[in-house]
Amino acid sequence: MNKIVREHYPVDRLPEDLREGIEGPYVSVTVVTEEAPAGVDERIEAILRNPKPMTIEEARARVGERGTTTEEAVARIRALRDEWDE
Repeated sequence: MNKIVREHYPVDRLPEDLREGIEGPYVSVTVVTEEAPAGVDERIEAILRNPKPMTIEEARARVGERGTTTEEAVARIRALRDEWDE
């Protein structure tokens, strides 16, 4: 990331939309270059280059709401277990 700082930059050299509401003949200008958002392929490559483990919160956020109560889960497990007993 590059950063350019200009102290005492003449207001009349600024683009018109940036001059609006500025009083005085000089301003301090800071310009910071930013990278464009990475595409899907670039993000995947970045993850593969530097993998980091997911936190529990991140994993839960990706999975989303399951909508299964504890009682429903226990009932399913018991039904599966009972299949083996038959």
